[in-house]
Amino acid sequence: MKTVKVSVVTPDGPVRETDATMIIAAAESGEIGILPGHISTVAPLRIAPLRIISGDKEEVIAVHGGFIEVRPDVVTILAQIAETADGIDIDRAKAAAKRAEEALRAKQDDDVDRAIHELALKRADNRINVHQMGQ
Repeated sequence: MKTVKVSVVTPDGPVRETDATMIIAAAESGEIGILPGHISTVAPLRIAPLRIISGDKEEVIAVHGGFIEVRPDVVTILAQIAETADGIDIDRAKAAAKRAEEALRAKQDDDVDRAIHELALKRADNRINVHQMGQ
């Protein structure tokens, strides 16, 4: 079975390096599936789970923005933040989601603050989803 090398990297260093038979990522333009030999491309990523499939095993990584660079034999994810499912502190993620929801429910006139709280909620929800998918 053909594979493609996958590297997930953040400013803090590498998060995961492995071989995969398929990668599923959430690009800004929609979800994309990448197989070995895929045409070269670059796309911005949304805050969403990244699925790395190798045979019958699947690993899920919480990706919080960044870019995916695809070449026929290598896929590189350059993420602002990326966390493996087992590296997520679920209690902290749930507390962050609760704080963001409460801040969004409060009356706010500042659009910048609202956008910050919406992003915090998206990141927390992504962490919670990835943690649940990784169990």
